[in-house]
Amino acid sequence: MAVLLLAEINDGELALDATAKAVSAATKLGEVTILAAGATCAAGAEAAAKIDGVAKVLCAEHDLYGHRLAEPVSDLIVSLAGDFDHIVAPATTDAKNILPRVAALLDVMVLTDVSGVVDADTFERPIYAGNAVQTVKSSDSKKVISIRTSTFDAAGEQGAAPVENIDAAGDAGLSEWVDDKVAESDRPDLTSAGVVVSGGRGVGSEEDFALIEKLADKLGAAVGASRAAVDSGFAPNDWQVGQTGKVVAPQLYVAVGISGAIQHLAGMKDSKIIVAINKDEEAPIFQVADYGLVADLFEAVPELVEKL
Repeated sequence: MAVLLLAEINDGELALDATAKAVSAATKLGEVTILAAGATCAAGAEAAAKIDGVAKVLCAEHDLYGHRLAEPVSDLIVSLAGDFDHIVAPATTDAKNILPRVAALLDVMVLTDVSGVVDADTFERPIYAGNAVQTVKSSDSKKVISIRTSTFDAAGEQGAAPVENIDAAGDAGLSEWVDDKVAESDRPDLTSAGVVVSGGRGVGSEEDFALIEKLADKLGAAVGASRAAVDSGFAPNDWQVGQTGKVVAPQLYVAVGISGAIQHLAGMKDSKIIVAINKDEEAPIFQVADYGLVADLFEAVPELVEKL
């Protein structure tokens, strides 16, 4: 079985954590070839070649792929699909945009958020906000799969696999780049951070959310938020953790003022250690927390920041 894995490339650099975890899953399916696509992707391709289990890297460097447009990347993947049985990518925002288009062009189903590989045709994926695991067997000739990276360990390193430069596919002209508005931050990326501090509705306001940010900065952590906090305008949308936000699995997850609705738990329950701070001792978050502190966050968090 041959596997084509779309690497996560951001501004020419490889998102190593997400890609290496996807490789761990893909190696269970067969020989892995990585596709790196971008306006500049040579450095990302070289980094991908050093991930253990990668047999070959294809580098498609062209302006077409410089602004994360799904349509040209989908066309590129489809042009290469004839040589592969599985087309795989980490379940990032890019892949969630690209893979359904690839599946439609190939006239096959797309298997999203795969959390386990049973065999080359059979996969596990969470449903009902992570409360059940569905086993799916696909009879499609080509399997198009996004990997929930939080359930796989990152592959290690190896001697560099060969890197081959390939030409761009044709441009159907279905979309064009207009503008990028990128939020810049010195904090770690939320989906790959080792420590995440999240705030919920209990924080009370956008101004008070600065408490969460101060604690995160003390811990060198990424900042997250519950949907309730995002919907209330306390935090930006890209901080949202949960079923309709980002799925994280850090070494340490600190939930502050978060009640623990099932949709939020679906996005963070795989965290190695969960710490909860909430004044409601009946809050559902305490059922999954390894450590719980029943306290007013406006007293506990400043004291915690001071002691740290």
